[in-house]
Amino acid sequence: MNNADLADRIATDHGVTKAEARKLIDAVFSAITDAAAKDEEVSLSGFGKFKVKNSPARDGRNPATGEPMKIAASRKLGFTPAKAVKDKLNG
Repeated sequence: MNNADLADRIATDHGVTKAEARKLIDAVFSAITDAAAKDEEVSLSGFGKFKVKNSPARDGRNPATGEPMKIAASRKLGFTPAKAVKDKLNG
């Protein structure tokens, strides 16, 4: 499922136009992204949590040449599903 498919589903299920549904989806993703950029945790009851995780710098190897290299520190957005989502996936 992609953004267009999700917009189609929301438009059909809730009686709004596809354009309105797409605006809502874009607004939700934008709000989650903005909160993550501020190191805020986003908790969606019954769905899960989005949380920024810090990955420290580390040594690695170039897979093509085998040469040692430094991998820079980075921030990653992690997702932990809620129990209801886990149960639905494994039920």
